[in-house]
Amino acid sequence: MKGGFAESPLRMNQGLANLDRWTEDAIRRRAGALAARAVDVWSAPTLPPDILDGYRPKAESAGYTIDDHPHLASGPLRAVFEAFRQQVLALDPCVTEEFLKLYVAYKAETNFVDVVPQAKRLRLSPNMAFPEISDPRGICKDVSGLGRWGNGDVEVGLASLGELPYVLGLVRQSFEKQMGNGGDA
Repeated sequence: MKGGFAESPLRMNQGLANLDRWTEDAIRRRAGALAARAVDVWSAPTLPPDILDGYRPKAESAGYTIDDHPHLASGPLRAVFEAFRQQVLALDPCVTEEFLKLYVAYKAETNFVDVVPQAKRLRLSPNMAFPEISDPRGICKDVSGLGRWGNGDVEVGLASLGELPYVLGLVRQSFEKQMGNGGDA
């Protein structure tokens, strides 16, 4: 362009004409200046707490609680369920838990894993197609076409705290797929 940056009509080019050399230090200073300007131009809105509360995810309640599931209310699976529950809810602030009549649903946009309490294990149903799950240990079962409580074509059992890290990795795949990061799982 004739006149170079000195005659540029773009405001974000102001100051570039004064540079003799385009060094790493000059790039860093410019990035800082542009970032400061961006914060002024696109500042975050300030909303009252009551309006913000309207946008926060709300847990749906069907009126059921943990006490409505006899295998979770007490016994050896209670500790396994509590550890699982804590880690699933920690995946993201948008994750909610809903106790239903026959299972417990964990949701982001929709259910990404359902937990059916059984006498000797928790039967988990990650909500994804069986061919999509990466299960090097081969512990997942293909339940497509079978009548089961829960969503998805995958079933995996969780009976002990020692199994939790691996099983949580399987559940995380379903969560990441739902949130749009399925290729990274």
